[in-house]
Amino acid sequence: MTEIKHLKDLTGKREFALVVRDADLVSAALRQALAEAGPEERPGLERALEIVAATGGADDDQLCARWFRDRLAAAGFTGDIGSIAALKALRQSERGLSLLTAVRLQKAAVAHPE
Repeated sequence: MTEIKHLKDLTGKREFALVVRDADLVSAALRQALAEAGPEERPGLERALEIVAATGGADDDQLCARWFRDRLAAAGFTGDIGSIAALKALRQSERGLSLLTAVRLQKAAVAHPE
C-alpha cells in the first residue's frame, strides 16, 4: 500500500511525504520461498515472516519516527533526538527538508521511542 500525505508549512507551500508500505509484497515473497524451502531453510524464513508481520503494522508516525532516527544515525548523530542539535544534524544531512517538516518528524520520533 502506498499513501501520499501532504504537509502544509507556514508559507503555504506543500511538502510531500511519501510513505511506501511494501510489507505485503515482502510477506508474499517470503511465503512463496517458505513453500519451496527445504527443512534447513524453513526456520529462518519463518522467523523472517514473524519480523515482517511485527514491523509491517507500523502507522505513519512510527514510520516517520524510524526514518528520523535512521537519518540521524546515518549522519553520525548520537545525542538527544529531541534536541535542537538533532534538528540541525537532520537538516544538514537532508538539505531540502524544511524546518517545519523536520520538527514534525522530530515530534513523531520523540512520541514513538524505539
